[in-house]
Amino acid sequence: MHRVLKQVVGIAVVVLLVGVVWWARLGGGTEASVEGTAQSSSAGTDPDSGLHWVAAADLPAQARDTVALIKSGGPFPYSEDGIVFGNREGILPKESSGYYHEYTVTTPGSPDRGARRIIAARGGAMYYTDDHYSSFQRIEGR
Repeated sequence: MHRVLKQVVGIAVVVLLVGVVWWARLGGGTEASVEGTAQSSSAGTDPDSGLHWVAAADLPAQARDTVALIKSGGPFPYSEDGIVFGNREGILPKESSGYYHEYTVTTPGSPDRGARRIIAARGGAMYYTDDHYSSFQRIEGR
């Protein structure tokens, strides 16, 4: 009897693992948003940067506030806001120095500026990062 029970449990574990792998390959529920992160609700990628689009409406409220401040010319809450972003990571399209400027997206509860930023390009494009430049999304519908 124990041998049969072990076989049943073994089969159940295999079926569970196959289900988890299948679910992960289908996106694993990526449509769900985690509080404070942007959802990638827009289909496709930006042809200029190759980055995924994110609708401005899907950005966290603080990021939308930062976009509004950039459009109005400030005032900005941090002295570092507006400094040149060097694009050392090479994720954004390669441009001359001074083409990109960074702005802080306030992170509630963070003791410092946090990891979230809006990068504004000279030509009007804007990019969002919530992981301190490890990844970016191109903002649409600004």
